[in-house]
Amino acid sequence: MIAHAAHSSASTYQAIAPTHPASLVDSSDRTSPEVKHYDVAVVGGGIVGLVFACGLRGTGMRVAVIEVQTAKQAANRQRAYAFSPVSAKILEGLGLWETVGPQLTPFEQVKLSDADYHKAITFRPEHAPSQSKRGAVYYSAEHTVLMAALQSAVLAADNIDYWCEAQVLAQPGMPSMVGSPIDSHSGQSNVRQQKLTVKHNTRRYEFCTQLIVGADGARSGVRERAQVETFGWKYWQSCITAVLEPEKSHGNTAYEKFWPSGPFAILPLPNNRCQIVWTAPHAEAKAMLALPKAQFLQALSARYGNQMGQLRLVNEPMMFPVQLMQSKRYVLPGMALVGDAAHCCHPVGGQGLNMGIRDATALAEIIQQAAQAGEDLGSLKVLKRYERWRRTENWFTLSLTDFLNRSFSNRFLPLVAARRVGIWILDSVTPLKRLILRLMTGFFGKLPTKAK
Repeated sequence: MIAHAAHSSASTYQAIAPTHPASLVDSSDRTSPEVKHYDVAVVGGGIVGLVFACGLRGTGMRVAVIEVQTAKQAANRQRAYAFSPVSAKILEGLGLWETVGPQLTPFEQVKLSDADYHKAITFRPEHAPSQSKRGAVYYSAEHTVLMAALQSAVLAADNIDYWCEAQVLAQPGMPSMVGSPIDSHSGQSNVRQQKLTVKHNTRRYEFCTQLIVGADGARSGVRERAQVETFGWKYWQSCITAVLEPEKSHGNTAYEKFWPSGPFAILPLPNNRCQIVWTAPHAEAKAMLALPKAQFLQALSARYGNQMGQLRLVNEPMMFPVQLMQSKRYVLPGMALVGDAAHCCHPVGGQGLNMGIRDATALAEIIQQAAQAGEDLGSLKVLKRYERWRRTENWFTLSLTDFLNRSFSNRFLPLVAARRVGIWILDSVTPLKRLILRLMTGFFGKLPTKAK
């Protein structure tokens, strides 16, 4: 709670090295593209995009997943996430838990504290909601583990084509995703079709689809092309992440320490490793990264504490800025946004990826229901069901993370006193602990069917 080629024709679609980091690039090739027909095209083959695609396995719908990187590059990120019990239930509903579950690290305890104040709120599995999988408060999940399972599932699905090293080409004169109703390849009339020009292996393709799903991250090209406005703010803080190997066992305990400069989280990983998420003002974070390794570890140890002995860096620390962002709309005719393309939050509480996984699963459920009812998958009538479901719940989570960061990231003495009294009360009142965990684990709202 802290913080290839297309399937079924892999030999045909050989990979090319992407030359543009964005999901949309300018089109200069005017040769006639080969037309491909899909029911749904997903732009972005990260965890959230692949969860959505997996939700449509076996439905008979033709799905394309478009990823600008190679499959190996997309999977090979040295990063771990706080993984909620709801996300674990979703993986179970997708049939992936037997593969992924044994590779996750369950949090047997989560300790929340105010800086170096001696008292902490301790959460244990018995405080977790009854719907959650017993034996863990939360989990940590490594990016490589999640991506390996999701990629394997997508590649094994007969109805999904996984287009890696593929670029969506920006098309001049087409400023938005909103198209005109035309006949679809299935013979249905008045079904709105969207068109994407995709470059793969030096060839151009035209994807005709009822629905484009933007799962392409915070700087979403899909959102930009659809001219969906966002609002929010950039925080005064950046996050440093690194993987460490402590001298003593981490005991499967996660920590979130709220310092005035920002929260500091410790996530236990397999093989007695830990990932830290260290939030600090931009200038301070930048200065930390510039320190010699010995001095960096010394500064890190002051935040980390001595409960695990000496620390050893396993990888090079990385830094990224943090922001709160909410899209004014999640949907337009023929287009839906999920995950960071729709919203971004402060890493406190480890909510970001879990929100995206719930988005993806909810949208897949609604699309599957619409297909069974013979509805146009890209119609606003259908897509608004997803927006009403997820946008309000995400607002709540965004507000909660912002409140936590602002209320703890200051030295205002009356507030400091109130926080520390609150810690004593919350740690002593079990029903309050259960309520907090219900909010932080995602069990407070409407759950996708695969999470029940």
